[in-house]
Amino acid sequence: MKSHPKPGLTGEERFTVDESNRIRFADDRMPPVLATPWLIQHLEFAARRALEPLLDDHERSVGAYVEVEHLAPAPLGANVVCKARVIHVEGQVVTFQVEAHDEIEPLARGIHRRRIIDVDRFSKRVAKKLERIRN
Repeated sequence: MKSHPKPGLTGEERFTVDESNRIRFADDRMPPVLATPWLIQHLEFAARRALEPLLDDHERSVGAYVEVEHLAPAPLGANVVCKARVIHVEGQVVTFQVEAHDEIEPLARGIHRRRIIDVDRFSKRVAKKLERIRN
């Protein structure tokens, strides 16, 4: 790592709710709103953005834990801001407080952990597993 993350480090991700990230299972009575999996993805992106400048070329961060409370709906066209703030660092594991809001209200809050990994070692592990799956 170029430098270690410290509590208080932040990252942010902004997006607009559109057809690509709305719920798909709704019937005609349910209004189109932001789907929870997409919300969580963008919260993870905010945490990744916080860590990216600190990583060496051979490092990445991967999600290790997510606990998110989805508080309110975000309709099509809503502009969403996701924020992640480092609250704890233990070795290669970084814990974030995450939150999201639109123009009107808070949408989500929770905890997210990311692990800093060596890409080459990770790739070897995945290749070994894939080989075992195929055999």
